Amino acid sequence: MVSLGNLAEQSRALSNIQISNTPLRDFPDLEERLRFKLQLSTDTVLGKLNDNMSSLQSVRDSISNQVSAVVHLYEQNADILDLLTVTERSATGPSVSDMMGWLHDAERHFRQQFLRRKTVLQTLRPDDLTLLESAPKRWKSLESPGALAPRGQIRQNASE
Repeated sequence: MVSLGNLAEQSRALSNIQISNTPLRDFPDLEERLRFKLQLSTDTVLGKLNDNMSSLQSVRDSISNQVSAVVHLYEQNADILDLLTVTERSATGPSVSDMMGWLHDAERHFRQQFLRRKTVLQTLRPDDLTLLESAPKRWKSLESPGALAPRGQIRQNASE
């Protein structure tokens, strides 16, 4: 994403300069060639970001499938598990309910990360330099704790 911001800065700098007023004027079609290379590089970076989103989507789907399988297994055995067994913790291990809560938190985190990052990518347009320049900061803000789960962090125990 930083590369995308850098390319946007380079494009803006190219737009702000009059090559015909510099020693570079001797190079024919330099501005058009530079603009073409910047556009091509921008398209390449956007393509790679979309590929990375496919990977994040796969992680999200995998976690969601695992959570569903665990919940299904729990539901199949819920009638033989008493409340004490499900909520009991020890010094060396969390309770079943704690672990299930953590799984749900992880699932929610990846689902939200995917949707928020996808939204950022969908707003980007190669010809909108302002959006491209601000994209790295918006992307980075998604990594902050406040961007995770609504509670801002993974639960530590089932009572939270």
